[in-house]
Amino acid sequence: MSLKLYLLRHGETTASLTGSYCGRLDLELTPSGAEMAKDFAKFYQDLPWTAVYCSPLKRTLATAKPICELLGLDINLRDGLKEIYYGQWEGKSPEEVNQEYHDDYVRWLADPGWNAPTDGEKGIDISRRSSEVLEEIEHTHSSGNILIVSHKATIRIILCYLLGIDVGRFRDRIGMPVASVSVVELARHGPLIHVMGDRSHLRQDLRKRLGT
Repeated sequence: MSLKLYLLRHGETTASLTGSYCGRLDLELTPSGAEMAKDFAKFYQDLPWTAVYCSPLKRTLATAKPICELLGLDINLRDGLKEIYYGQWEGKSPEEVNQEYHDDYVRWLADPGWNAPTDGEKGIDISRRSSEVLEEIEHTHSSGNILIVSHKATIRIILCYLLGIDVGRFRDRIGMPVASVSVVELARHGPLIHVMGDRSHLRQDLRKRLGT
C-alpha cells in the first residue's frame, strides 16, 4: 500500500466569502463552513485513516474536528501548515491593498514566490516550512491515508512542491476552492495526483450555493 495525502482546505469563513486576505487572522468557520466540515467527515468516515495533520488555526481545527471525533483520531498540529502571513495586508481587500501598498502588490502579483506581501511571507518560505511537515509524514508513515487540513495558499504551494511547479506560479496555476480536497499519492515514480479541488463530498444545497 502506498502513502496517500488528502489535502483539505478548511470550510467557509467570512474572509473566504468577501475575498479579503485572512492569513494568520484566527477566524472561526461560518455556520455553513461548519456544515462543510461535517459533510467531509460523513463522506470519508469509512476510509481507513492513518493520521491527521492540521494547521493550529481555529478554522482548520474546526474543519478537522468532526472526522477526528467521529473516528477517535488524534490531531497532529503543525505550524508549518499555517496559512501565508500577509503582514500589513491582513484583513484588507485586494482593492485596499492595491491602493495602500501598490508597488508591493504589483511585485507580489508578478512573482509571489520571491516577493512577499508588505512585512509578510514569500511563497518560498511557505514551501520550506510545509515541506518539512511532508518530510516528517513520509519518515513516520510508510503507507496509508494521511489527512492534511490547511489553507488555500499553503495547499497550493504544497502541490507546487510535490508536482514540480514553480512556486511563483501557485496563484495562477492551481485553484483551491473552500472545503475542497486534493489527493496525491506518493507513488513509486514520484507524486501522482488523483484528485484536485474536489467538493463532491458536500451536500447538494451547499454545492449549489457555491456554484459547483
